Amino acid sequence: MAKAIMLQGTGSDVGKTVLVAGLCRAARNRGLKVRPFKPQNMSNNAAVANMAGDNNHGGGEIGRAQWLQAIACGVAPSVHMNPVLLKPQTDVGAQVIVQGKVFGEARARDYQELKGQLMDAVLDSWGKVGEGADLVIVEGAGSPAEINLRSRDIANMGFATRADVPVVLVGDIDRGGVIASVAGTHLILPEEDRRVIVGYLINKFRGDVSLFDDGLKSIERFTGWRCFGVVPWLKAAARLPSEDSVVLERLASGEARALKVAVPMLGRIANFDDLDPLKAEPQVEVVFVPPGRPLPADAGLVVIPGSKSTIGDLLKFRENGWDRDLLAHRKRGGHVVGICGGFQMLGRVVRDPDGIEGSVTEAEGLGLLDIETVMEPEKTVRNVGARSVQFDLPLEGYEIHLGRTTGPDRLRPSAIINGADDGAVSADGKVWGTYMHGLFGADAFRGKFLESLGVRGGGIDYRAEVERALDEVAAELETHLDCDAIFALAR
Repeated sequence: MAKAIMLQGTGSDVGKTVLVAGLCRAARNRGLKVRPFKPQNMSNNAAVANMAGDNNHGGGEIGRAQWLQAIACGVAPSVHMNPVLLKPQTDVGAQVIVQGKVFGEARARDYQELKGQLMDAVLDSWGKVGEGADLVIVEGAGSPAEINLRSRDIANMGFATRADVPVVLVGDIDRGGVIASVAGTHLILPEEDRRVIVGYLINKFRGDVSLFDDGLKSIERFTGWRCFGVVPWLKAAARLPSEDSVVLERLASGEARALKVAVPMLGRIANFDDLDPLKAEPQVEVVFVPPGRPLPADAGLVVIPGSKSTIGDLLKFRENGWDRDLLAHRKRGGHVVGICGGFQMLGRVVRDPDGIEGSVTEAEGLGLLDIETVMEPEKTVRNVGARSVQFDLPLEGYEIHLGRTTGPDRLRPSAIINGADDGAVSADGKVWGTYMHGLFGADAFRGKFLESLGVRGGGIDYRAEVERALDEVAAELETHLDCDAIFALAR
């Protein structure tokens, strides 16, 4: 079995995903065969990882973070890098994905009962990820301080103690109260869990780090743990795909540029990193619009993103008045793109006769495309190659969706995927939808698409930008952390 080290946070959104990605890249730069692992993830931003032995572009779902971390390692993503993925559908329930495939649905309380069964899958995947590797860097979820959930935990200390993996605790100083969060975690953990923590690091520091010297001494006095370093605010992290929907709170406004792209923040928004390549364009301003605010009247393009609950988000879309804003946008000559669930919403109606998404089995669509969608139990999960019909340019991405879409506008497909028509386009060409995620990552297509909207693309190689950002993060971690010590403590 490969050696391993695990990063756990004092809370959610402390930056574990980026730190693990950066450490993976740093280890790879040292010539190590390194792999990422996250026992349990909760996110509607999923990626497709090919299943073992499947050569037909089929695949399973993992968290987008582990897909990014696999890139940092220079390896293909595997479903075993994230064996349990929870995709929230309601405030109290989620779809459960195990080793890439749908396991079922569970309410929060019921899921706690399932965890005992799921630990077997976690440990099975753990063994597979380590095969042929020198080092595995593990990312926890939430916080080990949630001791009310400890007895059935599979994401933090439950996994670390079972797999005998040493833990580095991550504290987020940007939130405030970092001394209390680190010292408090030490205070409330049982001795069995406290023993596996080999030290801590502080993340997201701004300014003169020497001003925190007394803080570090205080943490040492309360905990006895060693500090592996203080990481500054990593500017390069903004150029990496985001997974956690918490970051949407920081994306509600942008810098004024030639083209404003408005993105309604759906309650169950999924795969919103589809917009990252557009955000990277110097002439494009991407504005995520929170509930309660109108879609901006000066937007040239509205993108309706993916959703884990199409009907539920469609109903909320109307409650917010975004349907009226969208019609006004169309009357002004604005363009509209729908991706996956957003594509389904653009039609005349969405039906869910089997109640797959919930108790509401039918909803009127936004009516901008002459199509209708019927939800079906079988889920499409695959990586795909495609071509844009409008520009006759190659696309590359993935599909994760339920539902079959039909109607007259399907006679004008937006793309050809694996030889079959995909999506639909309005008669005037200004509204179109697709089931394909990731299409804006195709540089030539993105440039031509922006040109059709009157904006010059920046000629950006988006994938190369992600690689450069990972290298920059790794370099910062090498500068500010004792990476030698962290890797040496892996076992």
